[in-house]
This record gives sequence, structure tokens and C-alpha cells, in this order.
Amino acid sequence: MSASVIKNVIEKVKKTDRDQPEFIQAVTEVMESLEPTVERHPEFVKAAIYERVVEPDRQIMFRVPWEDDNGVVRINRGFRVQFNNAIGPYKGGLRFHSSVNLGIIKFLGFEQIFKNSLTTLPMGGGKGGSDFDPTGKSDREIMRFCQAFMRELFRHIGADVDVPAGDIGVGGREIGYLFGYYKKICNEHTGVLTGKGLEYGGSLVRPEATGFGGVYFVDCMLKAKKMDLKGKIITASGFGNVAWGTCIKAAELGAKVVTLSGPDGFIHDPDGITGAKIDYLLEMRNSRRDKVKDYADKFGVQFTAGKRPWSVKCDIAMPCATQNELGKSDAEELAKNGCQFVAEVSNMGCTPDAIAVFKEKKIPYGPGKAVNAGGVATSGLEMSQNSLRLSWASEEVDQRLKVIMTGIHDTCRKAASDYGFDKDDYAAGANIAGFLKVAKAMLAYGVV
Repeated sequence: MSASVIKNVIEKVKKTDRDQPEFIQAVTEVMESLEPTVERHPEFVKAAIYERVVEPDRQIMFRVPWEDDNGVVRINRGFRVQFNNAIGPYKGGLRFHSSVNLGIIKFLGFEQIFKNSLTTLPMGGGKGGSDFDPTGKSDREIMRFCQAFMRELFRHIGADVDVPAGDIGVGGREIGYLFGYYKKICNEHTGVLTGKGLEYGGSLVRPEATGFGGVYFVDCMLKAKKMDLKGKIITASGFGNVAWGTCIKAAELGAKVVTLSGPDGFIHDPDGITGAKIDYLLEMRNSRRDKVKDYADKFGVQFTAGKRPWSVKCDIAMPCATQNELGKSDAEELAKNGCQFVAEVSNMGCTPDAIAVFKEKKIPYGPGKAVNAGGVATSGLEMSQNSLRLSWASEEVDQRLKVIMTGIHDTCRKAASDYGFDKDDYAAGANIAGFLKVAKAMLAYGVV
């Protein structure tokens, strides 16, 4: 029965959403690992939970007209997919990037359901954004776009309804513009957005949290094998907040990140990205140039144009940039060079073919929905602080984050084992553990 139920769900998604390859990929990856739950939970089948969980509660798409500095009216598309609120308000970032379309937002929102569930915090899954690209735009153009975007989005969100955050292209500046306009038109100061500035309700550690959480998860992976993170060589991609946080926490725990990447290529710094080099990542991001070669020019290290960093020998690979950034040939190269662990800090950073290589080579692989949950977990902690009208010290937030990530790691291993998978199958464990909590809540509500 399990194979037919799961197969029917996947086939339906392939038929109804055939123009959304990223969404189909995400659904297939999750659903295939849920097969053991079908036999054990016939009540889920009877209530059509598997069919319901792949269908968003609502998909909102809207026009965003804004005016550039030359007085020319520009038009972009805005999106908000509110996927599932069974365990709490919709929660997920906003992505501003030219690649954004409905399928990408749906894949991200679908992954967010299970990621948020794993944190144990009361947050449902959602995602949003626009095909607007802030690169090369002036501050005033970005402000006008954010205000135009919020003129429609405000009617669909709220502190107890849907709480967006940042993502690619949406950092502290954009959150400030979005939140400021929400306050203006709604006449209220609530925790409706996370990733806010510290001056108006943000949380310490939030910008670094995704990277911090990823390193905490990797540390747990190593400890499960009676190994230590200290002295390990890490290759990472990207150079934004995620890679920045990864470099900070890795250095703090005695490991060394030796690569970064951008649209232009990657750098290899054998001495490790530490100290002032980590600080320079913020300058690179603030420059809006999107060029990782700036790092190579400043510190005199090797820059390789048009390539990703997975050919560099390492103990641990941590994709920190975007979806499907590590493919089959990259995985084979990592295995050949002795890579021992792979952990996605980006969302769905590895292709299915790459994941198959890791399984074949018995390289433990941590999926994004578990490894990068530290970002949304800390957003959840920001929501808690907003509700309590207080702020926690950075040490308290960091400690709470470490506890959450350790819990996610252990939950993944237990769920995998309980449902017949190897304990090291973090992908199956994350999918099953994340799904079960949501499915049981959906079942309790009846058919709604």
C-alpha cells in the first residue's frame, strides 16, 4: 500500500505542477522517505494527509509596480505561498532575486514545513519573495520597491497569521523598509517580521544563526562517530550571512573554513577564514558587488573564475549558497578527495544524484531542512522575545540555538532508526520526524 500511496502523490504533483521542477524535486525527496509511515499510520491514508501536505493552503501572486530613480515605472511579480499552518503561524523568508518564480517559492515553502517542525517551535511553513533583484539598485529604489511590495503583502500577514523573514536579497536594510511601511499602514508595532534591527525588536545572533546552527549540527554528526570538529578542514560556498556565520562558529570550535564562492567563482585560503578575514565578509556583502574575487585581491589568495569550490580537498563540505549547487560530479570529486561529511546549509543545496553518491560512498549527509534550521529557529526565538516584550543576551540566544540544533540532530537519528533506516540517514530521519508532528496536528483538526 505504501508504494502506491506515495507514488500517486508524486505522480499527481508531476502532472499538476509539471512546470515547477524544484518543487517536484522537493516533494519526491520527502515523499519517498515517508513510505514506512504509510503502513504504520493508516489513519494518515484515510484522512488523505499525504495528498494534503503537498498542496499549499494558498498561493498569493501579485503585481509590484515601483518607480526607479529616473522616474521610470518598473513592474515585478510578488509571491507569498502559505503552505501549512498546522503547528503555528506561517513562517518563512522573503527572497528577492531574478530567479524567483512560483515553483521556487513553493519548493522553499514546502521544505519550510518540515524544517520548522523539527525546531519544536510553533511555526508553520511558508515562503515568499519577488523576481526583483536588489543588485545595483540604489537605496531609494530598494526602499520604493519594498514599500510597493508591502502595500499588497500587509493584508496577508500578521504576528499570529504569517511572519516573513529575510532570505537571499533580503537583509537588514530590506527588512527595515518592509517593517517601517507595515507599521505606517497598519498602525501597529508587532512581531510581524523577523530579522529586524536590534533597535526595533530584532534578536542578537539572528544574522549569524543559520551558519552557527549548521556548524552545531555538523559538530553533532562528528560526535556521533566519536570524532571531533577541532582541526577539521571545511569547504563552504557563498559569502553572505550564512557563510559568514559558518566561518565564525567553525573557527570558534577549532575548525577551519578554507573556501568561499560567488557568482564569479571561488577563493581558496589554506590558512583559513578567521579574524579580520571574517569581518571583511561583511564589507564584501555591503559593497553590493557580489564578487568573491574582492577577497582574493585583498588577502592575496587563489581565485578560480567560474567554478565552485568542491574540488578543494576537505574533511567536511558545507554548501551555503543556493539550491542544487552541488551536483553528481562534485560529489564524486569530494568522495575521491576524502571528504567525510556533507551538510547542506543552503536549501536543497545538493542534487538527487549527488545525494546518491554520498549514500553509495557512506558519507553522512545532513539535509538543509535539518542543518540550516538554526536560522528559522532563531527567528522563532525573536518572535518569542517580541511576544514577551524583552530581549535576551547573545549568550542566551546562542545557547538556546545549540540546544535546538542538538535536539534536531538527535531527533533525525532516532526517527530514521525507528522507521527502519540507518541512523546515519539524516535525510530520511528529518523528513519523517518533521512530517509526523505536522501530520498528527492536521489529523486532529479534521478535514479543514
